[in-house]
Amino acid sequence: MAFLRLAALKALHGTSHTLLLRRGPASAVRAFSATMSPPSRAVVHELFGPPDAVTKVTELPPVEIKENDVCVKMLAAPINPSDINRIQGKYPVKPQLPAVGGYEGVGEVHSLGSAVRGLSPGDLVIPSPPSSGTWQTYVVKEESAWHKIDRGTPVEYAATITVNPLTALRMLGDFVDLKPGDAIVQNGATSMVGQCIVQLARIRGIHSINVIRDSALSDEVKEKLKRLGADKVYTETQLDLKKVKEFLANIPEPALGFNCIGGHSATTVLAFLGQGGTMVTYGGMSKLPVTVSTSSFIFKDLSLRGFWLQKWLGSNKAEECRVMLDHLLGLVREGKLTYEMERVPFDDFQTALDKSLGKLGGGQRKQVIIF
Repeated sequence: MAFLRLAALKALHGTSHTLLLRRGPASAVRAFSATMSPPSRAVVHELFGPPDAVTKVTELPPVEIKENDVCVKMLAAPINPSDINRIQGKYPVKPQLPAVGGYEGVGEVHSLGSAVRGLSPGDLVIPSPPSSGTWQTYVVKEESAWHKIDRGTPVEYAATITVNPLTALRMLGDFVDLKPGDAIVQNGATSMVGQCIVQLARIRGIHSINVIRDSALSDEVKEKLKRLGADKVYTETQLDLKKVKEFLANIPEPALGFNCIGGHSATTVLAFLGQGGTMVTYGGMSKLPVTVSTSSFIFKDLSLRGFWLQKWLGSNKAEECRVMLDHLLGLVREGKLTYEMERVPFDDFQTALDKSLGKLGGGQRKQVIIF
């Protein structure tokens, strides 16, 4: 399947579709008699570069559905920052070009190979672990690549449950043994990961101190985060780093901090940490380095760590991952985990991409493409 889809993509770059069919009588008979997927509309890029310049929506020809394959009609897929980085060629793992964008999503089983037994047409499934190529209307992968989920799950949450909520869940559990009554501190609290951290911490009885950027909507943002369960929310300019502990009030010094911005914002997170605290960096939105004073290392014994979900998923975590995803989706259905998104029809992909790139103003919600 991967070879045929790649051949189809390469056909878009200087080779006509008819040439793909002219492979001799044996190939022609096999292609005619095999079970095939429907043609697929897809967001394709043939080069690395600015996503709004190098991507295009095009139609891909059908591909063969082999005996262990499942053809899924995609229902929704988000535009994540990591998707943008992959298209730019700035992500550590680069897709083979030409490539279809997208790394997570949700779909409905459309058709099955003859040997598939664990899934049925109409089942709701997500790619797990996530994999490239979800920005298209039909995806064909082996049965083992799909995870069946409860049909009562809203599609926009099913489409976005892996990259951000799973990152939040793992970071809360992997670095410090947190107990009820402990505290964490984070910047980037309005991000999807940040919103999930607030709620997952609250469920465990863990306090959260949240740092947000200054804006005209700061007061509104603070109230939204507090409704999610945030204990404290401060803008960066509110905080005097020399007196930062005064802002804790009756909350203990955080043992764990999360940084997705870098620069001065990361320094603020470090200032809140107590003795022996750990800061985990999972992003660098400001593109500025993390700097730490010598005294913080010597006298506070702080630790700096990093987290990359794709590396964690590559450590034979498939089954463990699916258990955690089911847990997170259960919280969604119970109304205990929520985050802001904007559903956008696939026909308006370019607008959604522009919003994700920040071209239409700041503070945009996560864009979720609905097919």
